[in-house]
Amino acid sequence: MTDHVDVLIVGAGPTGLTLGIDLARRGVDALVVEKADAPFPGSRGKGIQPRTMEVFDDLGVIDAILARGGAYPVGAVWQDGRKVGEHQMFDPSGTDPDTPYGAPWMVPQWRTQEILSARLTELGGTVAFGREVTGFTQDETGVTVGFASGTAVRARYVVAADGGRSVVRRTLGIGMTGETVDPNPMLVADVRITGLDRDNVHVFPPRGDDGFLAVFPLAGTEDFQVIAQFPEGTAVDLSLDGVRKTVADRTHLAPENVTELRWASDFRPRAALADRFRQGRVFLAGDAAHVHSPAGGQGLNTSVQDAYNLGWKLGAVLRGGAPASLLDTYEEERLPNAAKMLGLSTKVHRGETRRGEATRQLGIGYRESSLTEETRAPGEGIRAGDRAPDRTVAGVRLLDAFRGPHWTLLALGTKAPAAGDAIRVVEGPPAETYGTGLFLVRPDGYVGWAGDTDDGLAAYAERLGLDV
Repeated sequence: MTDHVDVLIVGAGPTGLTLGIDLARRGVDALVVEKADAPFPGSRGKGIQPRTMEVFDDLGVIDAILARGGAYPVGAVWQDGRKVGEHQMFDPSGTDPDTPYGAPWMVPQWRTQEILSARLTELGGTVAFGREVTGFTQDETGVTVGFASGTAVRARYVVAADGGRSVVRRTLGIGMTGETVDPNPMLVADVRITGLDRDNVHVFPPRGDDGFLAVFPLAGTEDFQVIAQFPEGTAVDLSLDGVRKTVADRTHLAPENVTELRWASDFRPRAALADRFRQGRVFLAGDAAHVHSPAGGQGLNTSVQDAYNLGWKLGAVLRGGAPASLLDTYEEERLPNAAKMLGLSTKVHRGETRRGEATRQLGIGYRESSLTEETRAPGEGIRAGDRAPDRTVAGVRLLDAFRGPHWTLLALGTKAPAAGDAIRVVEGPPAETYGTGLFLVRPDGYVGWAGDTDDGLAAYAERLGLDV
């Protein structure tokens, strides 16, 4: 006996859950499977970048993200039991009419997953825990996936969101090219701790042979995240006593100040990129496709962008009448962007660049994509392939207009042609940043087509199964 779904998503982390939400709201029958018996318990990917917050706004979870997280506090640098300075983790930023979310937001990864999971359930989606993939075969019409226990699943497409050690990627034989970013092992642990305030990130510079140690108050919880670097070759002790010793050796705190260990892990920072993001009917997304140093806060965010890019394309092919060739643009668009973000993460880790504008991911775009058509003469301002920024046009906030699984046609200072049900039309005067013209905005918030007139718009829309 075999169960049948449109899309099988392997992995219930932020990538898999984001994709599950996007497909559920498009009426696509998708199943998320996870080999673990319960959700991931740690805070690991705690930094939500501004572009990801825009994605979460579209997916209907931004209110929960804002309510259950918080801004990053200023870093306090300690020496010999005294605060001796401040450390700004991020270059200054602010909101403007183009950018509703200007700075990173701290949410422990387990809580982000909790919020995403609740939204998926609300939309009728499902996560099946305890489902370990043991193998699969694919043919011209679908993929049959087997599990260590339970019924096999037949899916039209499979998405591997099963992490850096992806079983799906390895089964496909897709290699990863990468490097060790730092040979020194790292500890990351969620603890309860006394003797430190929650108004600062507490930074303890290296002392002797030991590396740095930082303690983050995890917004919206009573927990702290401890991050510590160790000399190359060290076997990191992940026990409560081991974490207590690390904290006591590098700070003014006593071992007993660490009252509880809730989760701990160790890793060697590395950067690696899959050689390709697709093979047949199987796609790679998130850590299965790219592994980052956590220093730049890019891993989880790049992973969410993968899911957001792939979700609308799968929905368009499975439910919207778009040709299957649309799916070829997933690797075309996401692989070079993931490579760019990997390089950025590595530079931040090595202290070669600051956490600034680039790390907020608002500048990511697809100008070189085969899915992008710019019909105007070269000029300034928003071009096809760019993120469509927020503005208010004729009383309509654009981020509100974009929200949902549809396309949006902006007609600024010109009249819009008639459009089908899959396209929302917003007409108004020329808008700052945009100027005058027609802008067809994709479901993922990027300008797909732009022109001074509608010449060529109908042909572009036809390629995607749309009516204009």
